[in-house]
Amino acid sequence: MKWMILLALATGPVWSQSQEELIKQGQEQALKTAQERATVQRLVTLKYVDPVAAQNLIKDFGVDIRADRQMKVVALSGRKAAVETAEAALKQLDVPAAAQKDIDLTVFFVVGTDANPSGAPIPQELQSTVAALKQTFPYKTYELLDALSLRSRAGASAGTTGRLSNNRLTSFNIGSVNLEADGAMIRIDHLRAGIRQLQQLETNKSSYVDVSSVNTDVVDVKEGQKLVVGRASLDGPGTALFLVLIAKVAQ
Repeated sequence: MKWMILLALATGPVWSQSQEELIKQGQEQALKTAQERATVQRLVTLKYVDPVAAQNLIKDFGVDIRADRQMKVVALSGRKAAVETAEAALKQLDVPAAAQKDIDLTVFFVVGTDANPSGAPIPQELQSTVAALKQTFPYKTYELLDALSLRSRAGASAGTTGRLSNNRLTSFNIGSVNLEADGAMIRIDHLRAGIRQLQQLETNKSSYVDVSSVNTDVVDVKEGQKLVVGRASLDGPGTALFLVLIAKVAQ
């Protein structure tokens, strides 16, 4: 009987200690859960990105967000884990943008005609391109009417004009130009180029109107490639205007 009593006395404190540890663990877990569910607030200062643009991206992270563009700050409110995730995402976004590159564009106004030549000869750099055109459009002769060049910052619009004889001018305009992610392709949006003629509209009033033009919504061209972007009639069925484009990243 004595040994049974001694055994009970020896094992009693072990059970008591285990219960205390379980209670303690439960309390710690309850505290952790309460802390995770508690609402926290953070104020994040942004240096590079637009706070309003960031707000539109972060609003799906399960937090309340307010942005102030003038102060360059974003206020976050929500559960701790969600706020920390949103804050990390903002820091990932808030980095300096890659330097935008300038793009040099040159468009050649090449005329194919069955009439006697009256323009400049085709330059050497376009000889292979014109030779390919002759395979499909066998005009009697090809000549260079004009060439226009412009430099545009990526994402920006640009335009230029050139003077011809007989109250005519050449025009070249783009909505935007961008270097694709691969660094080899250049995308041009809303390219407009052609020939315009000065015409009398009313007494003492005149304006330039299109007499031959090529309009494209999107042009994708490899850097340095000579690309025929379009053809348009010019001064009757026996003459056509071809636009040859070269795009290069400015060095």
